[in-house]
Amino acid sequence: MPELARIVITGVGLAAPNGNSLAEFRASLLAGRSGVVPYEIRHVGKTLAGVCNFDALRHQSKKELRRGTRAGSIAVYCANEAVRDAGLELRHFDPQRIGVFPGITEHGNVETENEIHEVAKYGFDLSFWSHHHNPRTVANNPAGEVTLNLGLKGPAYCLGGACAAGNLGLIHGAQLLRLGEIDLALGGGVSESIRTFGIFASFASEGALAKHADPSKASRPFDKARNGIVVAEGGCLYALERLEDARKRGARIYAELLGYCVNSDGTDFVLPDAAGQNACIRGALASAKLAPEQIDLVSTHATSTPSGDVIEARVVREVFGDGRKTHVNNTKSFIGHAMGAAGALELAGNLPSLADGVVHPTINLDELDPQCEVPNLVANTPKNVGRVETILNMSFGMLGINSAVVVGRCRA
Repeated sequence: MPELARIVITGVGLAAPNGNSLAEFRASLLAGRSGVVPYEIRHVGKTLAGVCNFDALRHQSKKELRRGTRAGSIAVYCANEAVRDAGLELRHFDPQRIGVFPGITEHGNVETENEIHEVAKYGFDLSFWSHHHNPRTVANNPAGEVTLNLGLKGPAYCLGGACAAGNLGLIHGAQLLRLGEIDLALGGGVSESIRTFGIFASFASEGALAKHADPSKASRPFDKARNGIVVAEGGCLYALERLEDARKRGARIYAELLGYCVNSDGTDFVLPDAAGQNACIRGALASAKLAPEQIDLVSTHATSTPSGDVIEARVVREVFGDGRKTHVNNTKSFIGHAMGAAGALELAGNLPSLADGVVHPTINLDELDPQCEVPNLVANTPKNVGRVETILNMSFGMLGINSAVVVGRCRA
């Protein structure tokens, strides 16, 4: 079997509740700045959310924004910023050999809810239903909006992987690069979840929606007082290239993709399964040809739910043991759960650790739940660990989908 092409990350474009570039996002993570704020949405009322505040008009016209979707706008922003960050000139590429692969949790809920709300004002007279509804709600919308904005003609579609989707977009882009079907991939994840009242209502009905008098303290993974999820929007797309191509153009390389795994629990609609998560992490390690003790940083998925965090902490202990060398952190404590974008954003926030050796903390960890104890969990303040060579990024989703990605410092 021929040796697989090495895939590297050369650009990062993101919109997070606490930063609109990797530099801003990283600065917030090191400074302990939360992006969770008070939020109000119809039928649910006052709640909390991770809300993005990026300049949508930087890459789109007002007309494009009116016609498109929030997820599409996030994807367009992230794609353009990733291309710019990578120093790429798209005119030097065959547009049919550039692929766009955002992971998503769901798509179309926002637009359908909005249309129903509008026609209800007119006695459900469907002549008031927008003719833009169908292109807004198709599952490939965010990817398609990127192709329209950048004039791309290659494969472009979304990867529906619930809250594991942010890793899936990166993985799929790498796979098509290795197959030689494309020369550049824009892969990661996007989410417009805070725009739909249905997600808030559903989490509330499950007793899984976070509450706290101080919004910035509501998302508190592994903490004894955690009480649920903070819903967030956002996105992150990576520019992915084959290493040989990146080196030819003298590109800056953030990291190399070393391995990955995607699997399914096959056990429950909502409840996570420790055995499935364990198998996914070990599968990613096997793919990367690394032992657990060779991982320097584990980025956890933990969403701040009572049972989910306990299960994930148990899995981390099972795989990494006493973890003398392996440090652990969590990004949702800053921004909430960005659903389809979560995995991509969480990896992005940790990428600079490969260069500076600093691990950003898990904030709001006032009293660690004893059941969530894991070795070397970085709490509340950043930790300079000296050197970070490898990162394992975990994301798990409803209906039992699990994903894990391993990246590392690119070597000769």
